Amino acid sequence: MTVDQKAAAHRMYEAFNARDYTATEEIFTHDFYSHPLEATGPSSVVQAWKRFHQAFPDVRVVVEDMIVDGDRVAVRTSVHGIPDRHPPMMLEMFTIRDGRIAELWGLSSLRREA
Repeated sequence: MTVDQKAAAHRMYEAFNARDYTATEEIFTHDFYSHPLEATGPSSVVQAWKRFHQAFPDVRVVVEDMIVDGDRVAVRTSVHGIPDRHPPMMLEMFTIRDGRIAELWGLSSLRREA
């Protein structure tokens, strides 16, 4: 079971780095909920990813640590390709259901400019 949870998380980061927006339909449940975005569904992920890729064309996420506990996965990543910055870190926690990401919580050290 742990392998399935890890695979689901890794698929998400691989799709993000490859700009494979169609993969979100297979990675996230249809009722996926993102707490940071306060949004539901894979299409909300696509919109967020596209905005991020547009703002930072060379961005890529590197998984630094991953811990699995039952249906929960906690991941620490570094975000590369953001000009003039030491790579920010992200901490994300996912709930996995039937091999797909169903819910996400996250914190980032990336400061958002207004």
